Amino acid sequence: MIKNLQRRNMKAFYCHTAAEAVEKVLELIPQGSSISWGGSMTLRDMGVVRALHDNGGYTLYDRDVEGSNPAEVYMQAFGCDYYLSSVNAISEDGVIVNIDGNGNRVAAITFGPKNVIFVVGLNKVCQDCEAALKRARSTAAPINTARFHLSTPCSTDGVCHNCCSEDCICNYIHFLRHSPKGKHQVILVGEDWGY
Repeated sequence: MIKNLQRRNMKAFYCHTAAEAVEKVLELIPQGSSISWGGSMTLRDMGVVRALHDNGGYTLYDRDVEGSNPAEVYMQAFGCDYYLSSVNAISEDGVIVNIDGNGNRVAAITFGPKNVIFVVGLNKVCQDCEAALKRARSTAAPINTARFHLSTPCSTDGVCHNCCSEDCICNYIHFLRHSPKGKHQVILVGEDWGY
């Protein structure tokens, strides 16, 4: 996978544990950088967000900080030096698949921040793009709609219905197959993280 990601003009790293991955993120981002991220449970649960706040050497745009305006943070993310995210799925040959309800995450991944770092648990690796899309829609989306208490068919039964519900979070489907200008980096973590 590292070679496949490199072939797609992405820098790629492997870390055995979450603790190693957190250290790698801090190593890759110079002090004084501005940073934002999407609503990633992977980044939160493995301690990346806490480590960034504890470090104190960065300008952070965090939509979850009390008193922040998420819509403003989404726009500020476009001017950041670094944008962090996980993925909904990744194919063995290195294509990254994400779905998004508002579009802020896939927009930032695509355009804006100078650097994008993905932190990816091995549970998100799929055989090919078709399997990756299926994982994004049939595994990650139902869990996230239930987590947000949204009223979609998948939040009730855990099965994608290809719905057009008002609360649908599968509004934007994004495939990253090649990194223009090499702005994307991937840290693969040898553990299961996120949905």
